[in-house]
Amino acid sequence: MSETNLRETRLEKLRALKELGMDPFSIERFEISHSSKELHENFEAGKKVSYAGRIKSMRFMGKAAFLDISDGDGRFQIYLRKDDLTEIEWQAAQLLDSGDHIGISGELFLTKTGEPSIHVRKLTPLSKAIEPPPIGKEKDGHVFYALADVEHRYRHRHLDLLSNPEVREKLLNRSRIVTATRHYFDSIGYLEVETPLLQTVAGGAFSRPFVAHYNAYRMDVKLRISLELYLKRVLCGDVPRVYEIGRVFRNEGVSNRHNPEFTMLEFYEAYANMEDMMIRTENLFSFVCKEVFGTEKLSFQELDGSNYEIDFSKPWARLDLMAEIESKSGIKPEELSELESAKRAMERAGLPSENEDNLGGIIEKLLEKFVEPGLQEPTFVSGYPIETSPLAKKDPKRPGIVRRFEGYVRGRELCNAFSELNDPIDQKERFDAQMLEREKGDAEAHPMDSEFLYAIESGMPPAGGVGIGIDRMTMLLTGSDHIREVILFPMMKPQGHETTEMP
Repeated sequence: MSETNLRETRLEKLRALKELGMDPFSIERFEISHSSKELHENFEAGKKVSYAGRIKSMRFMGKAAFLDISDGDGRFQIYLRKDDLTEIEWQAAQLLDSGDHIGISGELFLTKTGEPSIHVRKLTPLSKAIEPPPIGKEKDGHVFYALADVEHRYRHRHLDLLSNPEVREKLLNRSRIVTATRHYFDSIGYLEVETPLLQTVAGGAFSRPFVAHYNAYRMDVKLRISLELYLKRVLCGDVPRVYEIGRVFRNEGVSNRHNPEFTMLEFYEAYANMEDMMIRTENLFSFVCKEVFGTEKLSFQELDGSNYEIDFSKPWARLDLMAEIESKSGIKPEELSELESAKRAMERAGLPSENEDNLGGIIEKLLEKFVEPGLQEPTFVSGYPIETSPLAKKDPKRPGIVRRFEGYVRGRELCNAFSELNDPIDQKERFDAQMLEREKGDAEAHPMDSEFLYAIESGMPPAGGVGIGIDRMTMLLTGSDHIREVILFPMMKPQGHETTEMP
């Protein structure tokens, strides 16, 4: 039967239900006594219960039927018999389809095969699925013939949630990860705050912002690209431990690890430094793993079918960026002390250098090429160039290097952290240098933020801070290879939309 005919058949059944006086859309609420989990865990034959959910499968056998009903978290079998229902209820049962929601009441019993079930005494249709949902067949914990088309899954996530249990679990775990993250910071005395989404100056990262228009003030504003500068202003108000989990927007490319709209966790602690932030990060991952997954040791399956375990109970490795570049590429730190020698070293290593115009950019490309792929175990890499770190304290022992680290697991960057720059004179010089880069045409160079400078001129305590992408954290902890797998509603181009190049 075609999709059009299936839809028409279901509409006919809806009309028939209404004629019976059992319009499913007229019901406002249904009293539920037990969830599917509670029914299985506390099964007691003869106990009267009420239950509701979506029909996953139906097996009619003359004057009786078995239906599998899902309440989202699990399934429970119900048994209908014509002699136990009113004539109208039995007629209504004949008009049900997979995907419909129903409510029932009855008593628990075991079938001849030992299956816990509900013997239905009252049936109430609660919703009619006019579009046939892609509900797969389930056997031995595996689902077959469910929704598989990736674009359709992302575009219609509600279908993905009800037809693919593994996808559903990943997306629900994302919410659990966020909740556990809040529990961690609340438990150690951090205060959660909120900062503006719309900003006159979008700073705190290297990125092109989205622009919106503020009608009330007749001016353009930018969607934030980071949480950092406003959270540091809170530190300047002598609130010593703050964090925020919020959406940020970067008008840049899309890949399996990048989405222009994503969720950031940033946390800042007065009188703490970079090393303190390493410990906070280790403890955060350990806490979240235990709370969400019940263990600090997570196992993942590689594409070749082999298993890989990460133990978040152990301290993360600590490596120096320059030493790792030398170890993996043969390029010595002194070769990266000035631009021309760094470009020659880059070319010798097989990377193009014609578009490079600052040392920081070269060093970070060498990191991506030679160092990142080998960082499979949880690792902190520190000692970054000042050119790409305008908000971090200088390392007093190493000219041109700042007190910054990035965290990596399985070759992927997870976090970025500093001993925060709180010297307003130094910060002004850094912003001035970034403005020169903007004048040269770098649209992602950091803007001048005079309001932030005024705040730290009022006195900002020494502090450590960390930024962690919640999406990437979830990808890691759920074993996902694509960022869209852990975003409930990823941005999708309208069907038939032609992509145009960014100006």
